[in-house]
Amino acid sequence: MIKQTLLTSGNAKITKGEAFGYLTKGIHLAPANLSGYEVCRWRSKGCTMACLNTAGRGQMNTIQESRIAKTKLFFEQKMDFFVKLSKEISSSIKSALKKEMQAVFRLNLPGFAQSQRERIVSEARELLMGLDGINDVQIEVGQAPAPSQGSIGQAGHGQPAERQSIPGVRQVIAVSSGKGGVGKSTVAVNLACALAQQGLKVGLLDADIYGPNAPTMLGVANQTPEVTGSGDTQRIKPIESCGIAMVSMGLLIDEHQPVIWRGPMLNGIIRQFLYQAEWGERDVLVVDLPPGTGDAQLSLAQAVPMAGVIIVTTPQLVSLQDARRGLAMFRQLGIPILGVVENMSAFIPPDMPDRRYALFGSGGGRRLADDYEVPLLAQVPMEMPVQEGGDSGSPIVISRNSSVSAKEFSALAERVQQQVATPA
Repeated sequence: MIKQTLLTSGNAKITKGEAFGYLTKGIHLAPANLSGYEVCRWRSKGCTMACLNTAGRGQMNTIQESRIAKTKLFFEQKMDFFVKLSKEISSSIKSALKKEMQAVFRLNLPGFAQSQRERIVSEARELLMGLDGINDVQIEVGQAPAPSQGSIGQAGHGQPAERQSIPGVRQVIAVSSGKGGVGKSTVAVNLACALAQQGLKVGLLDADIYGPNAPTMLGVANQTPEVTGSGDTQRIKPIESCGIAMVSMGLLIDEHQPVIWRGPMLNGIIRQFLYQAEWGERDVLVVDLPPGTGDAQLSLAQAVPMAGVIIVTTPQLVSLQDARRGLAMFRQLGIPILGVVENMSAFIPPDMPDRRYALFGSGGGRRLADDYEVPLLAQVPMEMPVQEGGDSGSPIVISRNSSVSAKEFSALAERVQQQVATPA
């Protein structure tokens, strides 16, 4: 900045306040006690000279005051110009940023999320508006995709639709449990085999996608099902074993390969097994559900009309607590409860077949059935042949049909037929 210099003499008395005032106006104060030569040299540079009146205070004549006023006006005008220019530039930059920082994107929701479209759009807008620099958000929502089953074994989005019957299948019966480890798959496999022994055409859908054990229990773990076609027209041929037709995720993956899927993907594969498998003419399709009250149960309940569900539990309290939740879920979904199966009701030693040991307590299945006013369909004991048959691929109703457990599974099949409509 160009500054004007004010000369002072030795007698000039300028207070600190006055000096500060000069400095803020862009005026320097030259040193006091200048010699005549120095005064002339400073004046030759255009500096003014403070004069003394009789009172001894430094005063400036009219010419000097005029020069200082002009200098002040010059700098004030320059400052006003730069301030105004700065504001205009700042305003332009802000305006440009507002125009440029607009988030525009297209949101394509899968079919199963269409019912939550408004909530998803609202939450997406709120999240984007919270980002630094985003001043506007424009969201375009695409149309819902047409339902598609996709290729066998390839997870789809599983769009919910109206309940659709499976061509050729007369009845669908689900076997479920509130928790794992209660022998649900053992019950499902032996029930399917017992129904087949009683003259029914039976299919078994192993819907326990995360833990598919049916291929091992039926002795077909090393077999691969025949798959024809591609995409939506792809079909899978169930594996025949022990008098039943079976489809399982265990037939499509390696023995040690985990299935790491979210709910919508699980929904998709269950629908593929239901509608893209060549079930043919079946009196009943037994569905072995995974434990718990999650996506698989909901997917099946929403996909296909069911004759009912069987709840499997063990006698102890911790199993009954989860079984109650599962039973309540199916009732809430409007699925008939065919009854309760109490598995592992007592242990029968192989060397003392007349003895019974209640390892997990007793009476739990009966209490659950009474509380919900449903039948107690079976009380299956623990026997060594049950485990041996499951591991060897020969269910106990086939390998040891005279055992206590096999007779109980056969009675279970008869009671289930009494609960649902059977072929004429």
